[in-house]
Amino acid sequence: MAVERLQSGDRSGPYDLVLDAAMGAALATATRDDTASYFDGTALPPTAIATQTYAPQMAAIFELVPEPVFAAAHGGVHGRHDLLLHRAIRPGEDLHTLVETHSARRSKDNLRVTLLHRTYDGQEQLVAEQWWTTVLLGTTADETGPDLPAQGGNGCSPEEAMAEEVFRTDVDMVRRYAEISGDFSEHHFDVEAARRSGFAGPFLHGLCTMALCARAVVRTACDDDPSRLQRFALQFASPAYLDQDLTVRICHLEGSRYAFEATCGDAVAIRSGFAVLRSSG
Repeated sequence: MAVERLQSGDRSGPYDLVLDAAMGAALATATRDDTASYFDGTALPPTAIATQTYAPQMAAIFELVPEPVFAAAHGGVHGRHDLLLHRAIRPGEDLHTLVETHSARRSKDNLRVTLLHRTYDGQEQLVAEQWWTTVLLGTTADETGPDLPAQGGNGCSPEEAMAEEVFRTDVDMVRRYAEISGDFSEHHFDVEAARRSGFAGPFLHGLCTMALCARAVVRTACDDDPSRLQRFALQFASPAYLDQDLTVRICHLEGSRYAFEATCGDAVAIRSGFAVLRSSG
């Protein structure tokens, strides 16, 4: 249903999600993650649900944002993502998501629109929440909704880092990730398409970059146990261009809280990364 204005609380869905063992193994393969539990069907990468949120996000944003707001925009980028897992998701669960307009904020000449995805299991128990912020370029609308949840990360310098992982990005990673998420946007594959979108060249999907950061945190802070990751939040600062190294640094803040940052070449790709772990056992 078309809307006349952005209004916090407007809803779209439900959308069914498929997070089965095959999908988890495919995501692990795409991000070159050799964690055994992703291949024996006993666990999913913690950002698997974010990967499968792409289709509901695209459907919902066109339903919940007025058409004139889109018509005035000259593009959109993923600005921020905040994933809260109320419990680990089991492969093959019956899940569905409701999406609602959380908030909209003006930012210079752009509009930051956040949709809140709430995912439930077959017993209608809340499993996960995701705040997905899209920056619509060159457009505006009335502001609405509450502030976003606070993020606790404030950078992670090489001197402070407890660990660092380096990933090589390439077109094979982009292709494999696109096959899982359904996002075959040309700017991830084609130089001219990327330049038309204002980028220097093809670049990794934002949520694939997020998955690589999560891989580093799970390996470093969770002892390779993905069920321990409870919250994972970050801001996208610049693209992770292909055929370059993505370097993820992790800093311990206190207790179960960690900060992380990712750089690609000389640029910061991910900033204000923040992870919270649940207790083991």
